[in-house]
Parts: sequence; structure tokens; C-alpha cells
Amino acid sequence: MSDTHAETVRYVATHELPALPAPVNTRGPAAWARANFFSTPRDTILSIIVGGLIAIGLWKLLPWLVFDSVFVAGSLNECREIDSGACFAVVTSRFNQLIFGFYPPELFWRPILAFVLMLVAFAPVLHDNLPRKMLWFSAVFPLLAYWLIWGGTIWGPLMIIAMIALAFVAFKAVAKSVNPVVGLLAAVAVGILWMLFLHDPIVSALSSAVNVGLEPVESSKLGGFQITFIIGVTGIVASLPIGILLALGRGSDMPTLKMICVGFIEFIRGVPLITLLFVASTLLNYFLPPGTNFDIVLRVIIMVTLFASAYMAEVIRGGLAALPKGQYEAADALGLNYWQATRLIILPQALKISIPGIVNTFIGLFKDTVLVSIIGILDPIGIMQPIRSSAEWNGIIWELPIFVGLVFFIFCFLMSRYSMYFERKLDTGHRN
Repeated sequence: MSDTHAETVRYVATHELPALPAPVNTRGPAAWARANFFSTPRDTILSIIVGGLIAIGLWKLLPWLVFDSVFVAGSLNECREIDSGACFAVVTSRFNQLIFGFYPPELFWRPILAFVLMLVAFAPVLHDNLPRKMLWFSAVFPLLAYWLIWGGTIWGPLMIIAMIALAFVAFKAVAKSVNPVVGLLAAVAVGILWMLFLHDPIVSALSSAVNVGLEPVESSKLGGFQITFIIGVTGIVASLPIGILLALGRGSDMPTLKMICVGFIEFIRGVPLITLLFVASTLLNYFLPPGTNFDIVLRVIIMVTLFASAYMAEVIRGGLAALPKGQYEAADALGLNYWQATRLIILPQALKISIPGIVNTFIGLFKDTVLVSIIGILDPIGIMQPIRSSAEWNGIIWELPIFVGLVFFIFCFLMSRYSMYFERKLDTGHRN
């Protein structure tokens, strides 16, 4: 190499150089605002107009909503004497009623414990880094929560567990000897026969021998956000597996099964939820034997679950239809049967694709629980009327809806954020 060439070669990299930071004018809040609000003259004008309207609205609203609001008072008149802002004292004064309805105050520990245990039961479902053995508690939690909230003898939930165990044994035996569909029908038959002929006599006999239980609480005492969570969470949890079965049944090659699933889905999706709630609250009594005590909350939960299941089935069917045909062919090439291919290959991918639609259905169901106020169940919307009718708070207009709307927004927003986190976690980086 000549001396002249050696002098021109100043540096030769022997390893990959680290990436340089982005230019200063492309980072930070100012760069983000420039890119999203002021990138073009039209965006700049619209941003200024909208920002001005928001500023005017906050200028008018914040004094009433925040700065001049009252949180401690015994009545609306006392609020007005203290300040002219929002009277959120109605929320603090009737907080227990908004949360628990007319549940006995000395028993508040029971729904509170049920809520805490619900978080524990959901933990292994929402986070895969927790021990899988916790799923056993998740499976038992619904019966435990029922016993804590409604009370009564402990033998009722225990006999439900015994019924589920017996139905599972029947399913495994029949599925192994015949096929899973017949096994599922056998499990359902065992459950129905157990509840019709065996449950009440066994529970009565065991209660007479050893009476262990909690003080019973009538469903008419339930209300507020407590009843919202009972109906909403139960509908969310139960509608997903039922929706999966309906989606698989609608795509089945068995004509009878497909016809039943299609008929159910189309009928439920073609009827407003409020109509089904009216059927649950009034018309259903005409078809039951005289003297039958079918709890109104249980009827509503069943109708809400069936309604959400039909929509969930269509969401999951969309995920199944979005899978490439090669996935089915790959499952066949591996020698997997239908149930193995569905459980190991098809369904996990379909559910991953359907996450936005599934969470959207969950959020819609959670908000639709307010419709139960129309049939006399005192959810947060229904319980506003008794509070407004009282002498202390007669004249309250905006404060209660603002509080209820804020609580709904928080929980729906958390569900939405978790779905986005879950999508990012399952993202494999592949795009079609």
C-alpha cells in the first residue's frame, strides 16, 4: 500500500457501530405534537380550533366540577350553603348504597371478600407466569362467591361441585367410547337430572344432619355496582366458552348440530337484550310450574350470558374464518384428529386474531348491565332514583351520573388496555 493511500484511509471499522440517537427535533413532546397536530396547515388550524373549544369548556366546567365542588355535606341544601359547585357529597354520603345496594351493612365483609377473591381467581388466567395450580381455585371461585354473597348452607355449592365432577366423569367415559359430542350431551343430561331430582333432597338431608352456612340474603337486597359486577363478570366468564362451542358448532359438518347453532345465534342476535330481560322477569314465570321460585337475578344472568354468547360466537367465527387454509392442512398432515387440531392449532390462533372483537364484546356486555334497571333491579342507574327521591338529595341531577359514568369508564378502559397488552404479548411479528 502506498503512503498516499495510507494517508487517505483514516478509519476502518472492525465491529458494528452503535446506533446514534434520533435528531433532537424528532424526539420529545414538542416533536410528537408537531407530528400529530401541526404537520400541515389544515391540521394546525383544526388543532387550534379544537384546542380553543376544549380550553373554553374546561374554563367553564372545572370551577363547578373541581374547584367549587363539595364532598362533605348532609343534604343538597347544605352543599349550596357551602359552595355553588357540584355536590359530590351525595356520592360520599350514599357511597355504601351505590356500591352494595340494600345489602345488610353488617355483612359488607362478604361481598368485599368475594371481590378480593375474584382478583385472586383472575390472576392465573390473566398472567401466565403464576402457578397453574391456582386455576383450581379459579374454577371453584364462582360457587364460593355465590355462597359468600347469597349465604345459606355450604352443602349447596358442595353438591354443585359433586354434580360437575360426576358430569365430567360421564363426559370422559362416553367421549372415550363414542365421541366427544355425545360425551358432552351425556354430561349435560347428568347435570340436568342431578339438579331436578337429586340436588335438593341431598342438600336438605345434609343440612339437617350438619347445618353449616352463612346468613341468607335475598336477591332483592342486592344492588349498586355489586349487582353490576355479579351480572357482568358472570356473563363475561360464561359467554366465552359457550361462544366457542357455538362457533365450532356453526362450522361443523353435522347438519343437525349446525342448524341448532345457527338458529340459536341468529335468533338471539335478532332480538334486543331488553326484550330478553323482559322475558326473564315476567313471561318466564308463565312457563314454570306453580310455586317455582326461580331467582330473578339468576334469570337475568342466564339471559345476559346467552345474549353475549351469540355475539361471541360470531366474533370467534370470524377468527376461525381468518385462518389460512394451510393451518388446517398442516394439522391434517400431522395426523391430528379434529379435537386435537382444534385445541392445539386452530383455536389458539383464532382466539388470538379475535382478541379485539372479544374484548369489545366484553366491554359492551359490561355496559349493557345497566339495562336491568328497567326490570326493577337496582343497579347503579336504578338506585339513583331512590337517592334522588329522598328529602336530603331531592334536586340532584348531574353528580350521580358523573360518578357512575366515571366508574364504568375506569373498568372499561382497564379492559381495553389489558387487551392491547395481551395483543402485544402474543404478537409473533408475522404479518400476512
